[in-house]
Amino acid sequence: MSYFQRKHMFEAEAGGSGSRRNMHGKNGSDLVVTVPVGTIVYRKSPEGAREPVADLDQPGQTILLAKGGDGGRGNAHFSTPTDHVPRIAEAGERGAQFTYALELKLLADVGIIGLPNAGKSSLLAAASAARPRIADYPFTTLEPNLGVARLSWRTLVLADIPGLIEGAHEGKGLGHDFLRHIERTRLLIHVVDGGSAHPAGDVATVNREMALFNEELGRRRQITVVNKIDMPHVRQRMSQLRVWLRGYQPVFFISAATHEGVADLMTAAARYLDSLPKPPPAKPLVKRETLLPPRTREVPRVDIIGGDFVVRHSRAERLAARSDTRHPQVLGQLWEQYRRMGVVKALQSAGATPGAAVRLGEVTLRWWL
Repeated sequence: MSYFQRKHMFEAEAGGSGSRRNMHGKNGSDLVVTVPVGTIVYRKSPEGAREPVADLDQPGQTILLAKGGDGGRGNAHFSTPTDHVPRIAEAGERGAQFTYALELKLLADVGIIGLPNAGKSSLLAAASAARPRIADYPFTTLEPNLGVARLSWRTLVLADIPGLIEGAHEGKGLGHDFLRHIERTRLLIHVVDGGSAHPAGDVATVNREMALFNEELGRRRQITVVNKIDMPHVRQRMSQLRVWLRGYQPVFFISAATHEGVADLMTAAARYLDSLPKPPPAKPLVKRETLLPPRTREVPRVDIIGGDFVVRHSRAERLAARSDTRHPQVLGQLWEQYRRMGVVKALQSAGATPGAAVRLGEVTLRWWL
């Protein structure tokens, strides 16, 4: 998703212009934007409100977010019984414009959580082929990493969730960016630094932040994992650690550095996962009809603003914007089209007379019928 941090504007090709000799303009080409599986799409209003539009949680899903520009219609489209060779032809139309927000929630079987520097990335590297950045200081991991642990009878998708700190539910330490990725996991491996002075307190801190962010996360099934047993002082206190962590069963002891106990942990995680209730079926993809306004027969409406007769009719406005109104013959043919649409009748009902200023969108014409 870092690609979208550098690029914010995506514009598809505009439709081509229609022309003489029955030639319609070329429709604008599609612009396809590829996003990771697990991306939620929100439409943003000018006021900043976000409305969920689609949850792309299956590979290969597609959704139409903005209709591209239609090509302009050629002159043959505007022929009439009295004008077999009209000069009017439409310019290509620009596509729809919207603002969307993309939010990625990783799809993983198991989320690896814990305080910074507990060894989460080391465990991911030991259990899978993933190669996250690892160093002996907090906040080495600035975004989640995925890895796949391969067992004899199944695979596990693991997500290394960057270290959570106290106040994460309020957004501290990029807490919101981290916490949302836990929501899709079914099982949590809670990694504890075996050398910590307060291991039970460390577990309680992370659990509290998850519950404050999402109450259901506080009830998510967990396996507590004490890391760094390759260090002599940690191995010597394993019995004491079992006592301190008796409220957070089951407890496993591993060394992510030497891989000791990692295989047994992955086997246990797979069995715990298989014992959990199956996740609900994926939500259906939002249909394109919910994104595009339904086509209905539009009745022209006329308002009088500042002495001008303002026509409210999307098709008539588009035709004015896409026509070369500098030529009298084009204007005559344009007004003939407006007569067919009912625009002329609406102007007459509003009290317009020849010579009145008529506004159609951003185009102002003189009514000369």
